[in-house]
Amino acid sequence: MQVDPAAAGALYDKEFIVCALDLLSGLTEGLGGGIESLVAQSNLRDLLLQCCVDEAPDVRQSALALLGDISRVSPIHLQPRLQEFLTAAAKQLTPQSVKDAVSVANNACWAIGELAIKIGKEISPVVISVVSCLVPILTTPESLNKSLIENSAITLGRLSWVCPDIVAPHMEHFMQAWCNALCMIRDDFEKEDAFHGLCAMVAANPTGAVSSLANVCQACASWNVS
Repeated sequence: MQVDPAAAGALYDKEFIVCALDLLSGLTEGLGGGIESLVAQSNLRDLLLQCCVDEAPDVRQSALALLGDISRVSPIHLQPRLQEFLTAAAKQLTPQSVKDAVSVANNACWAIGELAIKIGKEISPVVISVVSCLVPILTTPESLNKSLIENSAITLGRLSWVCPDIVAPHMEHFMQAWCNALCMIRDDFEKEDAFHGLCAMVAANPTGAVSSLANVCQACASWNVS
């Protein structure tokens, strides 16, 4: 529809696409790994990438949510265009993009975190660019919504877990703000992932954590141990 409306016989309708993307997200969440055969037999990967760079924020928001859902259950089918997906998601985290469409940035942040724990070191080409975008979010949280701050803290933790050698040298620039954000997150597996990253960072660069020891202790104390 978008490339050739005449051949398609219909006009591009972003609401129709958003609805389709949201339906696919629901199916992916409901079917889990059962969605894999359906993804494998379709051209969803290429269509999804196109939607991730669509000019309409609503389309990008739903597309990035679906990207995160597929990353959880069927990341292998993203592999041929993995770096393009990562680049598209990272572009949504620049300061101007966050300001223009915070919900899109929130989904992009979450999707990158989901990809990180599935693909490991393969995410390394975009780690620095993503971290450089997450740090301002964590250090100036007053003007941003709580969900974006929490997702930024979780994604930073996941990146730190899989690529501590890349992130740890820079930890002094964000450690205190990151620990403060970790305190806000409810106790669940995402918070656990973030703390795996925290431990990996401290192990990789112990001296970088010394000045933030009190914040690290406060973050650890935020867990409600039953």
